[in-house]
Amino acid sequence: MHVLVTTDTLSDVWTYTRELVTGLNSRGVRVTLVSLGEIPLPHQTAWMDHLQLLDYRPTAFRLDWMEEGEHDLKDSSAFLADMVRELKPDLLHFNHLCYGNLPVPTPRIVVAHGDLISWWKAVHGREPASGNWLQWYRRAVVSGLSRADAVVAPSVWMLDAIRTSYVSPIRDAVIYHGRNPVYFNPHVAKEESVLAVGRLWDAGKQVSLLTQHAIPLPVCIAGAEAPVETRSTIRTDVKVAVDPVRVALKGPQTEAQLRNLYSKASIFAATARYEPFGMSTVEAALSRCAIAANDIPSMRELWGDAALYFHANNAESLNAVVRRLGGNRELRQAYANRAYQRARDCFTAMRMVEEYLRLYRSLIFGRQLAA
Repeated sequence: MHVLVTTDTLSDVWTYTRELVTGLNSRGVRVTLVSLGEIPLPHQTAWMDHLQLLDYRPTAFRLDWMEEGEHDLKDSSAFLADMVRELKPDLLHFNHLCYGNLPVPTPRIVVAHGDLISWWKAVHGREPASGNWLQWYRRAVVSGLSRADAVVAPSVWMLDAIRTSYVSPIRDAVIYHGRNPVYFNPHVAKEESVLAVGRLWDAGKQVSLLTQHAIPLPVCIAGAEAPVETRSTIRTDVKVAVDPVRVALKGPQTEAQLRNLYSKASIFAATARYEPFGMSTVEAALSRCAIAANDIPSMRELWGDAALYFHANNAESLNAVVRRLGGNRELRQAYANRAYQRARDCFTAMRMVEEYLRLYRSLIFGRQLAA
């Protein structure tokens, strides 16, 4: 089997793609991988070095939601269509919504990792203001979803959001994302500390909730930036004071550095208000962190009783949940074990790849029968 996959380097889609492509290659599936957006740095592509069945084609086409992305969509679509005609893959796996309408006969799936309108509604409580660009974006997404042979979402919540904001697909499925547990260490002695991942300015991740009340445990926010007024003199590990609150900010982390942070933290704060899936929460769970999760539908769906929830988007409630976990070692360990088991049962790369392979085979076989 030969599958053409699109990806980008600007989000968790890159991590998801690595797990997918590595798993497909290990099962004898040949993959042509096309990346969009920024060209990745060498350390980002090191995982490809040992994959014999991978053909990687980096591009710098802008994504549909980016500034001037509309102008690149026509060119990127033509590029992908030419590649399909040249390579003749058995199936197309698009991790971007607008390519489902590519004018080629090859069966294709579109994976809805997220979208602009559902993000805006979750963050701002309403749809974005209508305008020419938004109308173009909605038409492009509807066209891509409508002409896909199957649309996949990483949660039921995300699939429902796609149906509500755009169109009901011809065929759909929910396939949870997965990570390889071997990358994480759940057996390190834990420190009594709290970890979150995200940028302070990101309203969707809203890790800033951790800076609004004093927490009696060390707090680290990885991937966060230092305040603008001090950024020139602050480097990697920063203490930021907000009234009585002191939080350690760490800038962008390598995967090894993040794994180390996960392994040491006893609590992971899953603060996002928009979270179609949440790869960082899975990584924390596989590292046996107790999960303090924002009480939003996607988190409830994914984690059930394996997380302890705070009132939606409420910093005071988050503080209370963290204090409760921090002050009760047995409770903290119980939730850490629940999260670990949930991740091992539901969110592994092996399970994800097997579910995609079943979908691939059904689409290819169905197209052959129709022919």
